[in-house]
Amino acid sequence: MNHSAHEYFRHEALFYAGEEEFLAGTVPFIRDAVWGGEPVLVAVSQSRARAIANELNGEADAVHFVDMTELGRNPACIIPAWSDFVEAHGARGRPLRGIGEPIWADRSPAELVECQRHESLLNLAFADTPSFWLVCPYDTDALESAVIEEAQRSHPYLSMDGTQLESASYSGTEFAAEPFRAPLSEPTGNVHALPFDADGVPALRELVAREASDAGIGEGRKNDLVLAVSELATNSIRYGGGHGVLRHWRDGEMLVCEISDHGTIDEPLAGRVRPDGGEIGGFGLWLVNQLCDLVQIRSFESGNVARMHVRVE
Repeated sequence: MNHSAHEYFRHEALFYAGEEEFLAGTVPFIRDAVWGGEPVLVAVSQSRARAIANELNGEADAVHFVDMTELGRNPACIIPAWSDFVEAHGARGRPLRGIGEPIWADRSPAELVECQRHESLLNLAFADTPSFWLVCPYDTDALESAVIEEAQRSHPYLSMDGTQLESASYSGTEFAAEPFRAPLSEPTGNVHALPFDADGVPALRELVAREASDAGIGEGRKNDLVLAVSELATNSIRYGGGHGVLRHWRDGEMLVCEISDHGTIDEPLAGRVRPDGGEIGGFGLWLVNQLCDLVQIRSFESGNVARMHVRVE
């Protein structure tokens, strides 16, 4: 496999089957970075990180490891971590390498969709970042064929069986820049709705706090959810027509709160770029992504929808 440096952002899907192929595709890539003095960040599960470290022996000390099961709990938090890495180590176009595996077999359907959106947005987020090579492993033994096919659309480059090639089905940055309008699944069970305007926000916060307590969510996470809902409700009032609708329900281990309004989000990286101000798509969405276990943002012609998931403890 050719691991020469690149002068542009190279986003590559690595298809592997089993741990032996995973290590064969990742360890030489990492070792080349270490030998070349290139900073490298590896965001994988703890078990994958241990396997890599064992192969690298003492060279593992030069590698930045991050637990993807924690970092990528909400996939919208992954791009900010890569941005921090680039900012910290990529001065004057210094070559950088990364390995990130955000998709694994146990991901829920909702998480999977958001991971796939994340993979597409990486091409937009780092389009102008020179000398950054990011490899995203995909386990072909564990993942459905549809997931592998989608990876070929979100990655300009592919690696399989030791061969690197351009993806014939790559969708491009234009696709990533379009408003994300993939339908959200309709909730099942008891769904409660509460229309609100500026005067109704205090009651909305009280309702969410009560529902979180009734669901058994601890005090800290309850406060996180109340703050997240409050931020998006405030955005709805300021930028979404002055009013909105809160819906909430239980979905397995999650308590879900959804805010809908008549606004428009035209910035595809909203909530994934550290904000300078509090405009919609800025501080509010950024904060919500930090507070919740999963956030799903859609911008339809009829308005915005934001779903916030918090795990019931």
